[in-house]
Amino acid sequence: MEQYTLNIIVVGLSFALYIGIAIWARAGSTSEFYAAGRGVHPVVNGMATAADWMSAASFISMAGLLAFGGYQTSLFLMGWTGGYVLLALLLAPYLRKFGKYTVPEFVGDRFYSKAARIVAVVCLLAASITYVIGQMKGVGVAFSGFLNISYSTGLWIGAGIVAVYAVLGGMKGITYTQVAQYCVLIFAYTIPAIFISLQLTGNFLPQIGLFGTHLESGQPLLAKLDEVVTQLGFTQYTAHTTSTLNMVLYTASLMIGTAGLPHVIVRFFTVPRVADARWSAGWALVFIAILYTTAPAVGAMARLNFITTVYPGGDITQPLEMEARPNWMKNWEATGLLTIEDKNGDGKIDFTADEATNEVTKLDRDIMVLANPEIAGLPGWVIALVVAGGLAAALSTAAGLLMAISSAVSHDLIKGVFNPNISEKSELMAARISMLVAIVIATLLGLNPPGFAAQVVALAFGIAAASLFPVILLGIFSKRINKQGAIAGMLAGLLSTLLYIFAYKGWFFIPGTAFATTPILGIAPEAFGAVGAIINFIVAFVVSNATEETPEEIQELVESIRVPKGAGAATGH
Repeated sequence: MEQYTLNIIVVGLSFALYIGIAIWARAGSTSEFYAAGRGVHPVVNGMATAADWMSAASFISMAGLLAFGGYQTSLFLMGWTGGYVLLALLLAPYLRKFGKYTVPEFVGDRFYSKAARIVAVVCLLAASITYVIGQMKGVGVAFSGFLNISYSTGLWIGAGIVAVYAVLGGMKGITYTQVAQYCVLIFAYTIPAIFISLQLTGNFLPQIGLFGTHLESGQPLLAKLDEVVTQLGFTQYTAHTTSTLNMVLYTASLMIGTAGLPHVIVRFFTVPRVADARWSAGWALVFIAILYTTAPAVGAMARLNFITTVYPGGDITQPLEMEARPNWMKNWEATGLLTIEDKNGDGKIDFTADEATNEVTKLDRDIMVLANPEIAGLPGWVIALVVAGGLAAALSTAAGLLMAISSAVSHDLIKGVFNPNISEKSELMAARISMLVAIVIATLLGLNPPGFAAQVVALAFGIAAASLFPVILLGIFSKRINKQGAIAGMLAGLLSTLLYIFAYKGWFFIPGTAFATTPILGIAPEAFGAVGAIINFIVAFVVSNATEETPEEIQELVESIRVPKGAGAATGH
């Protein structure tokens, strides 16, 4: 069976499963649409949360960044994983105890202000739409790869698919669809990794294979990789070359950004009890760890396999003939995500760090995981499974983000501020319309994304870190922060971060509109969220201390959120 046909069958079956689940679990009320009726089991919710959180950036893009960025890009692993622990310990149980549907609803009630709720909605939309752009990039890459079509066509097809099951099912449908998507994506990620680890190192577990011996050379795998990349003029794979300040801020931005992501936080509103929120977080961390401990091996092995493809004999003076390039290269060239140009006319492919002589003129990092099984010559069914997994990862997170966006618009803006008496039927309709509008906007912006999927997602994490995380944390743990401080802090963090990002990435990510080139103190736009969070905290404290105290009833509310019901005073013995 041809690979194209096999891809169509495997992906088609997975989509039929997702849409079937959405129809079976379609939402019939606002409670089911926003919070799945608060009846999801912790293990199920943990698996759905893992799928929601492990996006195209995790499945498709992270290993590509690790493949070409090496050690220094491990900050994505550290930041995202550490942030999830932070979310599980500091925020999730308390927000579940508060018992509201959305983050803006919490902000509005805690800071006794409709204005605070509106500002929180604006922050949520800024973070979530940026995040969806990254997911749509992953969808476009995956669809274009397996259908052999252009990236833009693949993007619109993916947008149509996610619109069907996300708009129909709401949170209830999305939850059970994400369970299926987690199963697909985790098998799709680990099975090829096991095959490739066995090929290169003889180790069954990729996590061990990464530090094992390269069978062909007898050297440690990472030492072999360091050797071949430096021969081609690239930076040593295990070297640390970026600014330490930038790396620390980048990691911190990803970490606190994770803890402020609305589409992940809202998952903890779907379980029956506060204790279930804690268990959900624990199970999600287990499910996430399976992929995250595998990713470094996938990245390193993909880089080595790609170089071995271009220099099949291991001799960098004898590159691959243009006419002999494998079909997977030709297929990805058709998508526009891989470009090979014979600059010197010798009929061979030179892949070097020197831009003047490098003939692989475009190699989109987001294709590495999807192409990895083909590069390694794995069976066709494995290749098809990886395509299905990449799409599952992108679509699952896109659905969760769209859910957060639609609930912010329909529940927090329309019902919470502008039309409190709206009927449940009309609110559901508003939620679905806002979700469709968000899909269209994200797809249009995804046609010219401001970077690889993981880079775009990092920008979203920075926005969440600078705007939402401080106000949620202070809302739970500080009685002193009042509505004026919360609003001022959110606006200061959001606007400073957006201004910095747009300065280097272009206004609203429109190509050609950037007006800055050299980052301040080497701080990348993706890392500025941590600085924005500091600004948010400082402004919130200063403004709160300069204005009136928080009302007594709000202080009691904060106390009730933090302290277990019925807890008595400690006694001596």
